Amino acid sequence: MNPTTRVLHGIALLIAAVACFASLDTATKFISAGVPLVMAMWTRYLFQAVATGAALLPKRGMALLHTRRPWLQLLRGLLLLACSAFAFLSLKFMPVGEFTAIVMLTPLLITLIAATSLGERVSAARWLCAFGGFAGALAVIQPGSEMFDWTMLLPLGLVATNTGFQVVTSRLAHTDDPGTTHFYTGCIGTLATSVMLPFAWQPLESPLLWALLALIGLFGTVGHFMLILAYRRAPVAVLTPWLYAQIGFATLAGWLVFRHAPDALAVLGILAIAVCGALGTWLNGREHRAALARLPATPRRAGC
Repeated sequence: MNPTTRVLHGIALLIAAVACFASLDTATKFISAGVPLVMAMWTRYLFQAVATGAALLPKRGMALLHTRRPWLQLLRGLLLLACSAFAFLSLKFMPVGEFTAIVMLTPLLITLIAATSLGERVSAARWLCAFGGFAGALAVIQPGSEMFDWTMLLPLGLVATNTGFQVVTSRLAHTDDPGTTHFYTGCIGTLATSVMLPFAWQPLESPLLWALLALIGLFGTVGHFMLILAYRRAPVAVLTPWLYAQIGFATLAGWLVFRHAPDALAVLGILAIAVCGALGTWLNGREHRAALARLPATPRRAGC
């Protein structure tokens, strides 16, 4: 497969992954009033662990469990579990489109971390994109308005945990097999929620809720597996702008299922986050390539 085709496959996989995530969030919001948090997360991770194990263990056997970075696998699993908890609680109170737009601040937060903690030089244009994205988030949350409630700050917790999750995922994509990473994430989430399950279990009256729980497991499993495959085919800088397609999928799903349309100010905020996020990622890639081009060529040693 030539490099261009490989990158295009990565982009296609990523778009399919974010479509799954938007569907997962929509189903999560639908059940959030009738299903306890721990039950929803336990079902979602159990589905992932069982489906991945059933598909890959017969072919790979114990080789599926081989990982070069076990502590990173544990960290990724716990970070995704925290993401799921913040997402469930956020969607209980917020529309799907606005929630997704705030979560898309993750790449901008990575820019700030790179500048403040890692000593990376960030251009004025990228700082402007970061501030524009946060201004967009304020337009979506609308602090000080009658619509504002403290629960609208919950997605910011998801932004923080999702930032760490994306960084760990990109590192594991270069060291461990995608199936191994996917299997470990499902097992870690299942084990962690199983400990809490006896205290949260309650019977569900509607068969629809059980069906939606199964769909959440399916969307989460397929979406994250395609995300891992996408990172193996294309660089993070190339893929990140396409993550913002999830805002469009989520807004459409929120309108189709809940008949919710964001108000004019929220629409402006959503557009600001999407444009500033995608532009900031493109600028980051351009600056990185320019920095590599300025590096002096390594001199060749004379042969003996």
